Amino acid sequence: MNLQLGDIAHIIQLAIAPVFMLSTVCTNLLVLLNRLARIIDRSRVLEERLDVAYNDTYMNELDILYRRSHLINVAIALSTACGLFVCLVVALLFVGDATNVSLDKYIAGLFIAAMVCLIGNFGYLLREIFIASTFMRAHRHVRHIERNPN
Repeated sequence: MNLQLGDIAHIIQLAIAPVFMLSTVCTNLLVLLNRLARIIDRSRVLEERLDVAYNDTYMNELDILYRRSHLINVAIALSTACGLFVCLVVALLFVGDATNVSLDKYIAGLFIAAMVCLIGNFGYLLREIFIASTFMRAHRHVRHIERNPN
């Protein structure tokens, strides 16, 4: 269990790629949290308007916002799990080298799990974006018709 400076430098070199990936995951989490905050803000406005008077348009938009928030929440969970797996990969790189125990299969498995979570995260984010875009286009068309009664 005698670590040499060269061994530590090599482990740090191996850990650089997962650490860059962790930075990307954190940035992605910020994007997801920002989208969720905007959804929550809009839903609060609509709920306040519904407290004043019932409106089917507001209810339909709220339903879509709830659906979008669910997709974002799943994406946040997957992104967080990805970050956790990447952190475990880095930790196992150091533990494996420090203890001279072969943890290659565990490291590879955790990295694959991180990739699966990241792919799922992007899939849920993409689905939420499609729903938001579809609603925006449909809502724009309705407003255009209402402005031109002819």
